[in-house]
Amino acid sequence: MDLGIAGRRAIVCASSQGIGFACAAALAAEGVEVWLNGRHTESLQRAVDEIRAVGRLAVHGVVGDLTTTEGRNALLEACPDPDILVTNNRGPRPGRLGEISDADLREALELHFAAPIHLLRVVIDGMVAREFGRIVNITSAVVTRPSVTMVASSGARAGLTSVMKAVSKDVAKHNVTINNLLPERIDSGRQLQLAKRTAEREGITFEEARRRQAESVAAQRLGAPAEIGAACAFFCSAQAGYISGNNVHVDGGSYLGLV
Repeated sequence: MDLGIAGRRAIVCASSQGIGFACAAALAAEGVEVWLNGRHTESLQRAVDEIRAVGRLAVHGVVGDLTTTEGRNALLEACPDPDILVTNNRGPRPGRLGEISDADLREALELHFAAPIHLLRVVIDGMVAREFGRIVNITSAVVTRPSVTMVASSGARAGLTSVMKAVSKDVAKHNVTINNLLPERIDSGRQLQLAKRTAEREGITFEEARRRQAESVAAQRLGAPAEIGAACAFFCSAQAGYISGNNVHVDGGSYLGLV
């Protein structure tokens, strides 16, 4: 299927590895000019070089921490008029209520509430004026199924989801869509971090923790980052113009709810 977005411009946040990288690669393969972002020069350059091998247009890298004004400004100056914005960031510190600090809560809000909204405010008017915009937020399954061990993540991402839903209703008439992808158990660095934490907390081997991760999924396997990338590319497509304001679980069939 031709997704109808060749020649478009996309910002993909936190895209030097993992899910963000997969989203950037999927868009580049569709002929989108992509601006990658990461905090570390070397890993970002490796990602840019790898995506250039599959991309059909230019691929750019912008170093910056998106929780800072300087980092966001650098990215927006490099691509001031994106047609596509994919928000993403590293996961906040996991933990139960008594295990997380005020600093952990502030960091979660910066990562997964304030930073995406700052970017949204800057790019949304241009998308409306051009009568095309696709915003995809990489959130988490904890938005609809809050986890007692992921308190900071659950709260910050749920708040972002509410704001994005409100804005989506205002801009849909201008062919600007806003949707959220809710990954769960994707085989990335985040799952390795959580497996290590589980092994230490429960006194089991790392291998056992990894096995439990896969068994917790209805599909009995971890998802591949490329599967998130493919979903992201579709929601950025011309064909997806009538889909907006939605949360889409990408979780191997594990979500238990009806809606």
